[in-house]
Amino acid sequence: MAEMRLIFQQIDLLELGLCRRMNRISRHRAVERFFIAVSRLGDGLFWYGLMILLPFLYGVAGFKVGLQMVIVGLVGLSIYRKLKARLVRERPFVSWRFIHCGTPALDRYSFPSGHTLHAVAFTTILFASFPAIAWTVTPFTLLVALSRVVLGLHYPSDVLAGALLGFSLAWVSVAILAVL
Repeated sequence: MAEMRLIFQQIDLLELGLCRRMNRISRHRAVERFFIAVSRLGDGLFWYGLMILLPFLYGVAGFKVGLQMVIVGLVGLSIYRKLKARLVRERPFVSWRFIHCGTPALDRYSFPSGHTLHAVAFTTILFASFPAIAWTVTPFTLLVALSRVVLGLHYPSDVLAGALLGFSLAWVSVAILAVL
C-alpha cells in the first residue's frame, strides 16, 4: 500500500502541469457551470434516462442492451470501489491547494475515474448494439471524461484508467453475449 502511494506521488508530479492547465479553465464561471452540469449528468441521470429510453426506441433489443448496461454498471461500480479503497490515490484538489475543486467529489479517492469508466462502458455497449445512438452519446462521454480533470477531481491517468476499465468490461460483456 505504501509502495502504491509512492508510485502515485511520482505520477502525480508528472501529470501536475497538465492537470493544472486543464483545471485553470474552470476558473471561468460559465465553463465551470458547464462542466459541473456535465459531471452531474454523468453521475448517472443521463445514463439511467437512456437505459429507460432504449426499449421505447429499439423494443426487446433495447431492453436487453439496457439490462446489459445495468449489469456492466454494477460490475464496474464494484471494481472501481475496490480499486479506490486499495490504491488510495488522493484527488488533485486534496493534494494541491492550487487545484480548484469545481464540485464535491462523490467519494474520497481518485483512481480510477468511475464516471469515465461508466461513460466509456455504456458508450462501447451502444456501439456494439446501436451504433447510430452511440455516435450521439460519444461527445457526452468525452465531456464527462474531460470534466473530471477540469473540475480538479481526477488526474488524466485516473480518467485513462477508467476509460480502459470501462472499455474492457463492455467488450467482455459483448463477447459473452455473442456466444450465448
